[in-house]
Amino acid sequence: EVQLQASGGGLVQAGGSLRLSCAASGVPFDDYAIGWFRQAPGKEREWVSCISSSDGGTYYADSVKGRFTISRDNAKNTVYLQMNNLVPEDTAVYYCGAGLDPVVVHPSQIGYWGQGTQVTVSS
Repeated sequence: EVQLQASGGGLVQAGGSLRLSCAASGVPFDDYAIGWFRQAPGKEREWVSCISSSDGGTYYADSVKGRFTISRDNAKNTVYLQMNNLVPEDTAVYYCGAGLDPVVVHPSQIGYWGQGTQVTVSS
């Protein structure tokens, strides 16, 4: 059974940091690109960042570029999203997802989703 487990969310003040983790089991982890997406109340799920399966290349939405860093540890089947200098607009449920395309930037490319972890940034 394929499972993705997202964790690390919480409540933080603006300017603070959080590190999200996405642990995978049941898949050949290094065959999959891993993306982080987020969904705020009343809004569509939006892409945040991706790390490629092929060369470990990293990609970021403009809204988080320079503040967020994605990384992966294939030995631990885990992808991390380090989020610094958080702002209230980052408040959302964050989801990790795995897809077989080399780069995943849209929910339609995701084959497996984690359960989501809440990030709340207070002003």
